[in-house]
Amino acid sequence: MILSLWVDKALEATAMDAVDALRAFFLLSAITTITISIPTSLHSRFLVYGPRATSTPAQSKGLLDYLATWQVPHSYFTHFYIASLLSSVFWAAQIACKGAAFRAIATRVSEEHQRSSMSLTQVVICCALLFLQGSRRLWECISFSKPSSSRMWFVHWALGLGFYLAAGVAIWIEGSRALLLNDFSIAHFQMTNAPSLRTFALVPLFLVASGLQHDSHHYLSSLKKYTLPEHPMFRGVVCPHYGAECIIYLSLALVAAPRGEWINKTMLACFVFVAVNLGLTARNTKQWYAQKFGNDSVRDWWFMVPYVY
Repeated sequence: MILSLWVDKALEATAMDAVDALRAFFLLSAITTITISIPTSLHSRFLVYGPRATSTPAQSKGLLDYLATWQVPHSYFTHFYIASLLSSVFWAAQIACKGAAFRAIATRVSEEHQRSSMSLTQVVICCALLFLQGSRRLWECISFSKPSSSRMWFVHWALGLGFYLAAGVAIWIEGSRALLLNDFSIAHFQMTNAPSLRTFALVPLFLVASGLQHDSHHYLSSLKKYTLPEHPMFRGVVCPHYGAECIIYLSLALVAAPRGEWINKTMLACFVFVAVNLGLTARNTKQWYAQKFGNDSVRDWWFMVPYVY
């Protein structure tokens, strides 16, 4: 089959199986983002976006200036969550019927990575949570969006799409052994048994973090203009909604831990990318607040999570 050949060629080129390729994508993306953030000449052109961005020179003076003009509207952030939602629906259908796309990837997981596997119930729970996250964020983007002339670098948009499409696979890839060997039944969707202690603790954490992020987005969208946030969640924290998103992905990595493991390493790599990307953006936001409202206004504020970062 053509799809299987494409997957084989891609993995053969990287000398990795599907699990290692996903982990490498997340980690290399995080490393690349950090690398770009270090030189001021790259950071100011490619990482800063939205209201924090400085205007691009009208006449490009060099290659970096030219590349910086490859921009898309900031409203394209909505595409990330459309991709996330469609990815969740697509892979749910593929997994349920053991479709060609699912088999093309699941059969390319090495024996080493199949020794410990997520259970079918874990796959159902984690895929449902990721679907919930994508649905909520898409609804927020549509409901809370305001007309804006802000723009972002084209590569940032493309990397974001790649991340959400990869996350749609990462959420179930470490359960590929159980998915290949077993068929779904209604029992896997009936939560009649008492949940494990891990699920009992972490699913509520995911939901609480989701609620806090939603409240933060709702508050920010209610501001008539860019002002220093005064909501209790922003008291001493520049971007609590970023911290909430990190907690969301960390809880997914813990809920999705295969049997015998304390964490799902593929989703952990996904979390690392989220933490790095949002952590750098939170730093940019704090610098912007300091320039706009005075350094003393945010001097002792945490970036995302109080007493952590």
